[in-house]
Amino acid sequence: MTNLALFDLDHTLLPTDSDKEWGRFLVRQGAVERDSYAQANEAFYQDYRAGRLDMPAYLRFCLAPLARYPRDQLDAWHAQYMEEAILPHVRPEALALLDMHRKAGDLCAIVTATNTFVTRPIATAFGVDHLIGTEPATAGGDPNARFTGEYVGTPSFREGKITRTEAWLASLGKTWGDFNHAFFYSDSANDVPLMEKVNHPVATNPDEALRDIALARRWPILELFQ
Repeated sequence: MTNLALFDLDHTLLPTDSDKEWGRFLVRQGAVERDSYAQANEAFYQDYRAGRLDMPAYLRFCLAPLARYPRDQLDAWHAQYMEEAILPHVRPEALALLDMHRKAGDLCAIVTATNTFVTRPIATAFGVDHLIGTEPATAGGDPNARFTGEYVGTPSFREGKITRTEAWLASLGKTWGDFNHAFFYSDSANDVPLMEKVNHPVATNPDEALRDIALARRWPILELFQ
């Protein structure tokens, strides 16, 4: 029976935060107002780390710039962002972890709260076909149309990661019961709901709150980036 291997992205497979780095990149390009955007970007990031993020407010903030520019400009910026801010952080340890599960024949997916415009090319760089992320809305629902600054469906954040993962499994004709072993690798206490859902949670490069939970529950701790 195929096993299931789920991976958070930021600070789990990447030793950085892709969403925060995208915001910093936009500041460097002059695509957003430098001081106010940088300050708000950092404040939301600290709220996330502290487990008190207002997700709808954050999504309104981070998706708004996507609505201001045409897709060809955003795509050009994203290619530059990948070269400057992401590819230098794709580490062999993360690639080896993914490769271990792929060689075992496991069904692999990245499950991230970060929106799919930012993360789809990152998943591709990691060789992962299945991506579950927050979906930005587009004009008329056309996936190639201009972004609206809104999002569609359930954000893949906290309990939303369970909802989105179960919907993805259903689209494949599968449920949790189809897997003897289901792994979820994450660094964040925000992901405890999904970690509780699988039978092999792995606290990966864990933040302080998740480390305490993992130690108390005897979950394995993986320091992927020593």
